[in-house]
Amino acid sequence: MANHIEEAKSGRASCRTCKKTIGKGELRLGIEAANAFGDTPSMQWHHLACAAQKLPAELKEAMTAYAGDIANRTELEQAMTDAISKGHAKPGGMPYADRAPTGRARCMQCSTAIDKDSLRVAVEREIEVGSAVQTGAGYLHPACVTAYLEAKEKDKDETLVGITNNSRLPEADLAKVIGDIG
Repeated sequence: MANHIEEAKSGRASCRTCKKTIGKGELRLGIEAANAFGDTPSMQWHHLACAAQKLPAELKEAMTAYAGDIANRTELEQAMTDAISKGHAKPGGMPYADRAPTGRARCMQCSTAIDKDSLRVAVEREIEVGSAVQTGAGYLHPACVTAYLEAKEKDKDETLVGITNNSRLPEADLAKVIGDIG
């Protein structure tokens, strides 16, 4: 089962974006997610308005497949366009490019701070937590990506395709990131 829109069957589910209850009969977006307690995926539910802000690509795909009537379709489409143009949408996977929400992250290659609101590239990295190893995001300046990939012996073309497919930046910002990578 892919991401889809449906009417809420009860009033018990909460939106994963705003944490408020989704009312019975209200349209909601279901995002398929890995389940930590079993092999079958679980659904993460979102209000359509919340999904338009944070998950515009997923909502657009689900709206295209939804056969029913969506009362505020025009407003949702405008909110999705605004979220993408302002860079507020969540990325679609790793690697991706975005704007740094804070100035706390450091570049994994050059170890200097990544300034707030500057463009950055996120790549998957392994983090040791006690005796366990977890995966998480590590950040790079776009100009440092090539040196990082060479040091890690990773394919640059594959990384560029991932950044292009997963990023939720306006086209001009994405083109700047790709240009800075080289």
